[in-house]
Amino acid sequence: MVTIGSYVIGLAVVVAVVFAVVWFAFGRGEDLPPLQKGTTLTRLPRSQVTGDDVRALVFAQTTRGYKPAEVDWALEKLAREIDDLRAVVQDLSARDAEVAERNDPSRRR
Repeated sequence: MVTIGSYVIGLAVVVAVVFAVVWFAFGRGEDLPPLQKGTTLTRLPRSQVTGDDVRALVFAQTTRGYKPAEVDWALEKLAREIDDLRAVVQDLSARDAEVAERNDPSRRR
């Protein structure tokens, strides 16, 4: 019985030493340092959000989080929609300015 107990204790010590060596040699394997509690990497401007702003979003990962591929797909779709809508708004604004210039003779040179 003493032999089995010494084997279990010896195995636990070996596992703890190997774990400590790997922990100090390789760290936690994170690209970024851990965030402080209550903070997030997710940032968007207050107004004039562009497709590139959406593409640059970063979400903190949790153990029961979403699938990253699905989040990336949804964000890319939103970014394309924002870019398309901004292009339409810009085209319509340019067309309105053109029509206003044609209809207002005082603006002509």
